[in-house]
Amino acid sequence: MVSNNATSDGSLSSTDFQIAAKAFAEKWQKFNSDFPEWLWIDCSNRLGFAAHGVSDGYLSVQNVFFQRSIKEEHGECCSNDYEERFDNATLVQSTSDDGHWYDFDIVYSSSYNVPVLYFRALSSDGQLLNQDEIEKNLPTESAKVLTESKWTFITQQVNSYLPYEHPYLNRPWYTLHPCGTSEWMRLLLAGENSTTENRVEQYLISWFSVVGQVFGLKLPLDMVKRDG
Repeated sequence: MVSNNATSDGSLSSTDFQIAAKAFAEKWQKFNSDFPEWLWIDCSNRLGFAAHGVSDGYLSVQNVFFQRSIKEEHGECCSNDYEERFDNATLVQSTSDDGHWYDFDIVYSSSYNVPVLYFRALSSDGQLLNQDEIEKNLPTESAKVLTESKWTFITQQVNSYLPYEHPYLNRPWYTLHPCGTSEWMRLLLAGENSTTENRVEQYLISWFSVVGQVFGLKLPLDMVKRDG
């Protein structure tokens, strides 16, 4: 059941998160069928959840291939044409050694009542990338955000990504810190005329349309469009 207060303050209940996650994964598969699939990882058997019959889990996509960053290959100065090619090549299955592999998880934060993006990156030989290497792999616009604070909410998250323990895998992953997420999501969803149920189903799509751009992950327009 969708909460009556869903998305009014930019936050999301755990139940609504699962509704939003299902809608996000289905739309992603429909409009990005050539790309790795987001899967719901069911964790309902975790201690404390199974006993109360509570559903629990998170979204996960693995083996997302990023070509070598523009800055690594061409220095700080690069053309718009190269930038466009980088964006178009962001999500591809590849066996090339000329890039890095990313895993992304979308996890619900019960502390902030918003989704949180966890991620890790590996080189072609399977070695985990450190923060400096990840920053070099970010698109040019994201790098500008790091230094210019053009978008405060992204800056707060990017500057706060640190190795945190993944709440389900119990291993250190990087994360975009959720501080401020509910505030900018409230602004993003303000004036939305659709029903509460539709806003909940659209929540993760709207959220990822912003957060994904940190890594150059852009959603197709058809996926972002409201159904009503």
